[in-house]
Amino acid sequence: MGSRITFFEVEILDWKTKQQLCFLEKVEPHTTISDIQVMFHKMHPQWYPARQSIRLDPKGKSLKNEEILQLLPVGTTATLYFKDLGPQIGWTMVFLIEYTGPLFIYFVFYLRMPFIYGQDDRFTSGRHPVVNLACICHSFHYIKRLIETIFVHRFSHGTMPLRNIVKNCFYYWGFAAWLAFYINHPLYTPPYYGQKQVNFALIMFLTCEAGNFSIHITLSNLRRDGKRSKTCKIPYPTKNPFTWLFYFVSCPNYTYELGTWIGFTIMTQCVSVGLFTLLCFIQMTIWAKDKHCTYIREFKDYPSFRMSIIPFLL
Repeated sequence: MGSRITFFEVEILDWKTKQQLCFLEKVEPHTTISDIQVMFHKMHPQWYPARQSIRLDPKGKSLKNEEILQLLPVGTTATLYFKDLGPQIGWTMVFLIEYTGPLFIYFVFYLRMPFIYGQDDRFTSGRHPVVNLACICHSFHYIKRLIETIFVHRFSHGTMPLRNIVKNCFYYWGFAAWLAFYINHPLYTPPYYGQKQVNFALIMFLTCEAGNFSIHITLSNLRRDGKRSKTCKIPYPTKNPFTWLFYFVSCPNYTYELGTWIGFTIMTQCVSVGLFTLLCFIQMTIWAKDKHCTYIREFKDYPSFRMSIIPFLL
């Protein structure tokens, strides 16, 4: 006779009120949290899987979708807790919204709309060449991001809370308007060292954009088994020289992104761009350190000489 299967009973309670929301009978041992979310959704259609947080403790962390019921520290009658994460939006749509805004907002200032700068004769004069170049570079940066979002990026997490899109758009759209206002202002002062400064900045900008794109391609190739693969692998340098930065840092995409904005700052010699670059550096450092720690925690053989974002320093 074959071994008898022991089925589980799963009770799901509201994480705050402890009210029972559903009771699942004869749940197979190999059932995943993702499967339980689907069962829960059938009983409560208003809570689709992406907005469900299933946890062992009311105030604990959400269980991962791929975790298996019989491997959890529960008995055959398992009590789980549900928290509503709120309406969700897919990451692809998040990035499309975030990056499309700056692209068009910048042009509003570049075209010097009368309601922004007025109709003074001085404000209808020709633009300095670096202003035109800055518009091209800024547009190129966000068009590149949109292309990467559609064709390159693979997301390990499918959605983000819808409420966060307002905060994110305020950041990207607001700073785009702030930068564009000063760069395209009719009284804008060109770089102190002239064309040499602009040429140096442009080379730096384009080099870092190419590097950033190369890193995104490399990271995408690590998830060939599906656009939303949960598999995490150690990224290593390839034959592409731009990826050799992986020898020194865990998140060279952020390193190149920082270099892009430093180049744009040098090109425009604008205080507002410099402040934006500083804020980008702080935020990307936080993300890079978090990713770096994740790599170290998940991989015992992770290269010990790698830093988070700045080679040999940070």
